[in-house]
Amino acid sequence: MRGQNTWSYRPYKPLLWNVGDIYICRVVPYTNSITLEWLGEDLGSYSVFFRKRNEGDFSLAGVTEENAFTILGLDTNTDYEFYVSSENKKSRTRLAHTGEGYGITVNYLHPEDEAYSFSGRYLCSPSMVRHPEGFLLASCDLYGPGHPQNLTLIFRSDDNGASWHYLSELMPCFWGKLFIHRDELYMLACTTEYGDLVIGRSLDGGRSFSAPVTLLRGSGGKNGNVGVHKNPQNIIIKDGRLWNTMEWGSWANSDYYHAVMVMSCGIDDDLLNPESWHFSEPVKYDPQWEGTVNGVSKGNIEGTLTVAPDGNLYNIMRYSIVRGEPPYGLVLAYKVNTEDPDAPLAYSHSIKMPCNESKFTIKFDDTSGKYYSVATRIDCEKRKNRRSLLSLLCSTDLENWCVVCDLADYRDEDDDHIGFQYCDFEFDGDDLIYLCRTAINGANSFHDSNYLTFHRIKNFRNI
Repeated sequence: MRGQNTWSYRPYKPLLWNVGDIYICRVVPYTNSITLEWLGEDLGSYSVFFRKRNEGDFSLAGVTEENAFTILGLDTNTDYEFYVSSENKKSRTRLAHTGEGYGITVNYLHPEDEAYSFSGRYLCSPSMVRHPEGFLLASCDLYGPGHPQNLTLIFRSDDNGASWHYLSELMPCFWGKLFIHRDELYMLACTTEYGDLVIGRSLDGGRSFSAPVTLLRGSGGKNGNVGVHKNPQNIIIKDGRLWNTMEWGSWANSDYYHAVMVMSCGIDDDLLNPESWHFSEPVKYDPQWEGTVNGVSKGNIEGTLTVAPDGNLYNIMRYSIVRGEPPYGLVLAYKVNTEDPDAPLAYSHSIKMPCNESKFTIKFDDTSGKYYSVATRIDCEKRKNRRSLLSLLCSTDLENWCVVCDLADYRDEDDDHIGFQYCDFEFDGDDLIYLCRTAINGANSFHDSNYLTFHRIKNFRNI
């Protein structure tokens, strides 16, 4: 067995881990059916077996020569087990819960499915980009309390998001963002929660990536050790540099903080050379700043960079205020010194925005001259930490925000187990497309998502 010098896999197989002789790479449950796709050698024909979970023997659903199959005629709101076999080869047994989803499913993971438990149990960190060759790419990672959290799955669509298929996996990769620069595809990520900050490049549309380059050392974040924290955010070009947001801190350290930072690189520099990158000095939250809430706050995480009407670059930060006054509806803005990429960000002011308790992204639309966000909206104190309402927000000045429309409204349902969050979105001609971390149809909780879903808002500027 030789050492490995790669980042991408099809699939990643931990030593002695049972991924099966045939690898089921994508699962999509519907109301009365389950579609599954798998990787495999040209084995001729494949047999698909299924049963209700823990009930009786497995039954043959059908035989196919393709690498995909749909099990039909199933009961709704029911757990099923299934596997694929061919001759003496067999996949591991997977799980799915039939029922109504939301939008177009890119991928699904049952909360008790052990297939990826070497990394996590839930789907997180949606990232989406359109490749210069025209196809769409989507990625998500696998997370879970007490898990290593270091695997990312990548999917591809050749029909503008109407259907998706498995492409590759990255290991180690967490909190990753796919982006294009100079017509080349990159992934910017951490190795794990609070781990090293790394970057890699793909020259074949995401099927394979170069070995990752470490840009900044983290700690792994276990036992309260601080390190790199980030989220999949758009890359901003400003004053001849690429800019992205990040933090330094930890959820678990006794002196809880996530200090605000940005990273940047010259647009003509080699992105895979660590010396090309600069990092601003971290800035801790100060409850004495003007415009902050009265009461206890854990400060900021998961910022989004955007250029304001005054021409300056700002980092607009998610703001934890559920125990403050007011308990929701504020985010914080930090000004970036684009003339000195090492300089600390300067706190500027608070902004009224109804999405402070979940990651959001802000993008400026050149066509309309407006700022947009697809965000988990909070509408009252009762639901200040729930994520059952997803809305399209708009602003002309980055200060005053209005609700264009609600995209998903499940406030009257079980919002302990339903959530729409962490959307990554793109302007796509006259439409807006977004990728959502979705918890629905048997999710472990509103936070612990079991779906990665794709959506399109047609003619969004006319709404």
